Amino acid sequence: MDAIALGPLLIALPRLYAFLAALVLLGASALLLGLPRRRHARWFNGLLLAWLIGARLGHVAMNAGPYLEAPLDAFKLWQPGYHGLWGLAAALAWTAWTLRDRLGAMLGGMGLALGVSLAWLALVTLAPLGGGMALRELPDLALENLEGETVNLASLEGETVVVNLWATWCPPCRREMPILAKADAREDVSVVIVNQGETLLQAVRYLDEQGLDFRHALLDPRQRLMVLAESPGLPTTLLFDAEGRALEQHVGELTRAQLSAWLDER
Repeated sequence: MDAIALGPLLIALPRLYAFLAALVLLGASALLLGLPRRRHARWFNGLLLAWLIGARLGHVAMNAGPYLEAPLDAFKLWQPGYHGLWGLAAALAWTAWTLRDRLGAMLGGMGLALGVSLAWLALVTLAPLGGGMALRELPDLALENLEGETVNLASLEGETVVVNLWATWCPPCRREMPILAKADAREDVSVVIVNQGETLLQAVRYLDEQGLDFRHALLDPRQRLMVLAESPGLPTTLLFDAEGRALEQHVGELTRAQLSAWLDER
């Protein structure tokens, strides 16, 4: 699980860990570097900006294909897509430049930036607040499609399956629908969109208005799949291999680059 719910808010764990790491860096650097307040603020604020820009540019460079398809996605900074090592390199370069006249502070700042970045990467990897995936395989769950026919999710194994939990009231769900529809057009992938808690009319009206056509559009009015997946919120997307085994789970908006990485690695 890569997100947690705090009341109505869905918080991505990597961003929560980054916020905590930034607080640690702020406190430690204020105590240890011995910089005047204004200079410390300039260094710290610039370091955060350098890290964000470097991490974003690194992610875009390493996933150039999806971003060439939709270049404006690179500027959607609220979406996932930051490479920690590129961010660290930019932060170290900023520290070396801005503190070049104070060797002790420069080395101390670089050491703190390195330590905090490595701690953040460890937290992202270990995900102590996230736990594991509740679903280990395609569940034996029968749901109705938009034509009233019953489809058992367990019967869909045989090719890569992407299961997306969504609702029409959910803006991130709506934003990711076009990339899911494009993935559904691939011969080796089945995309299953499972509407959570809404009526047939609501789901059909939205899909028709947007001109979206999925081979497997299912209804889950009692949100049973959301309970089985132990999802904290919508959207939630799960990836299963051809044998029906769960490989990935993402809570929150799915990006073109992330979905491409999932499917192209299979």
